[in-house]
Amino acid sequence: MDISWFHLGLLVSTGFLAGIINTLAGGGSNLTLPALMVMGMPAEVANATNRVGVVLQGLTALLGFRHHGKLDASDTSGIMVPTIIGGLLGAAAAAYAPAGIIKPLLLGTMLSMALIILLKPAIVAPPPGTEPRKVKDTPSSWWGLGLAGFYGGFVQAGVGFVLLAALAGTLRYDLVRANALKMLCTLVFTVVALALFVMEGLVMWIPGLVLAVGTMVGSHLAVKFAIRAKPETLKWFLFVMTLCGCVAAMLT
Repeated sequence: MDISWFHLGLLVSTGFLAGIINTLAGGGSNLTLPALMVMGMPAEVANATNRVGVVLQGLTALLGFRHHGKLDASDTSGIMVPTIIGGLLGAAAAAYAPAGIIKPLLLGTMLSMALIILLKPAIVAPPPGTEPRKVKDTPSSWWGLGLAGFYGGFVQAGVGFVLLAALAGTLRYDLVRANALKMLCTLVFTVVALALFVMEGLVMWIPGLVLAVGTMVGSHLAVKFAIRAKPETLKWFLFVMTLCGCVAAMLT
């Protein structure tokens, strides 16, 4: 595929914005997928190629959060097990579910998240100094993480919002640490998905890597912002991005 200067600029700029949005909230693929499809890619190829940027963005964010001491690795296995199990079940369910259910589910999830942030902000933004809980000591977290994984396997779009609700709501991580763990979970999901897409020959590497340049830069700057920002600022950024996710769900 020939890539014009316009396409290069479009991919890098939308990737940059998506890297910021995905690192601090979720829903950045609402920008990058249309950008890839503008180049003439079929939807399934754009969906597969988009994962290249998501993977490299995730690695960039994890390295950044780890460098600043915000990646809490003490309970990663406990977090990943229910999330992966839910993801596998969600992917299996998606193979048999009617296509018409996806849009209402996505819109309902985004609206629910927006209402939670607006009416019960302590659920996604625990008070400063709150001690995180362990999965083994919090049975409800299995359900929360399992449902987040199921949603991610079933829909994928907006899964970052659901993971944040599970990590901050049930395990009481602050938004910075919850974002770091969210990036770890989505990275694991996406690596598996990307490997499958590569085997099916659906990934276009050059556009994917150009897109990844933007996502990596955006993610790097987003981590620096997250470290310095006030919790209230991060909470309202999440709220705005959730509303944007609602609009995107209605328009798709």
